[in-house]
This record gives sequence, structure tokens and C-alpha cells, in this order.
Amino acid sequence: MTSTVPASLTRTAEGSALQAVLLDMDGTLVDTEGFWWDVEVEVFADLGHRLDEVWREVVVGGPMTRSAGYLIEVTGADIAIEELTVLLNDRFEKRIGRGVPLMPGAARLLAELAAHEVPTALVSASHRRIIDRVLDSVGRHHFALTVAGDEVTRTKPHPEPYLAAAAGFGADPWRCAVVEDTATGVAAAEAAGCRVVAVPSVAPIAPAPGRVVVPSLEQVDLAFLRGLVASE
Repeated sequence: MTSTVPASLTRTAEGSALQAVLLDMDGTLVDTEGFWWDVEVEVFADLGHRLDEVWREVVVGGPMTRSAGYLIEVTGADIAIEELTVLLNDRFEKRIGRGVPLMPGAARLLAELAAHEVPTALVSASHRRIIDRVLDSVGRHHFALTVAGDEVTRTKPHPEPYLAAAAGFGADPWRCAVVEDTATGVAAAEAAGCRVVAVPSVAPIAPAPGRVVVPSLEQVDLAFLRGLVASE
């Protein structure tokens, strides 16, 4: 976890119940879920295996070890998880080397959060090396704190990443709003006790108590996130 949290950011944002906003990366802020699947298809093709499209919904949003392990199991590929993880990260890093596209509404939301000095964190299952490359495109100045999947003991769907982010701000998890695009990420945030807005990218996510589902990040702004926390 990396943090540049000044003391002023630990206060409640403008006196509202909302204390912090915690954002997923792939598929939420940047349009890279398709990149990951393309990379997985390419790597397994090199290993002599063809991935079935139905497996995509299983691996989306998952930690690297879970996704890699699942694909090894279903294909029978003769490769260790550790070796496959390196291949996938190497190929993905090259893929995003020329920059990554932002999801619609992402730039506007990040600018609004910064303008109102809302403590904002990036919480991803991707490894630190990948997060740092993506931040070159998104702008690391938008985030006072970032949590990578290889920096926690248990990554999503375990609540540890979101609990770590909330603790980094000195915030109560139930007063943090989380934006996620996958069921795995939503499960992690809800288990941490956060309020969640889901913006599905690859697989559908059903509404539930404490969770709101919207079709696009363009429907999400600061007022929306404050309302999400205040509605408890």
C-alpha cells in the first residue's frame, strides 16, 4: 500500500457523513477488463490452449492467483501459477504501455472528488507494477492512497483491501463509498462494511441492500456518493 495522506484529508469531507471514496481500477476507472481477457487468451494460445468465452465471467475482477489457477485447471495447461502470473503481467504491461482508456465519467468524477478534497483511494486486485503503469495514464495525483493486490495478505473478494484503505484514511468503513464493476470486488467491499455502487463491466450485478447498481460511471457524482452513505 502506498499513501500520501496529509492530516487534512482525514477529516470528514465538508462535514458530510462521507469520509472517503474507494475506487476499483480495471473496468471501473479504466477500460482494461477486455485487455486482461485478450492477454489471457494470447498467453494460453501460446501454451497450446483455447480459452472458452464462458470462462471470462469467472475470472473477471478476480485476484491474479485465483484467475490463473482457474484457467490452468479448466485447460489442463502444464504451467505453474507463479510462472503464468509473470507471463500475464508481462504481456499486460506491454499492452498498456501506450496508455489506457478511461471509462466514461471517470475523469469528471476524479476531478470533482479532488476539487472537494474528498479522500480518495485506488483499491485494486492488480499487482503494484500494473497499478503504477496505469497511474501514469490516470494521474496518481488523484489518489492519496493506493492498495495493490500483491500488497495485502488476502485480496478481493476478502475485505482486507478495503479495510486497509479505510484504515489508511482513519475512516469508518461504513462511511466509505466504494465503486466497483465486478461481483468479486462488490463482495470485498460489502464484507468490509462499505456502501457500494456497482457499475457492471463484463458480468451483471444484482441490486441488494446497501448496494446500488447503475449502468455507467456517468451516473455517479459526489452528491450520489454522499447520498449512498447518508441512506444508511
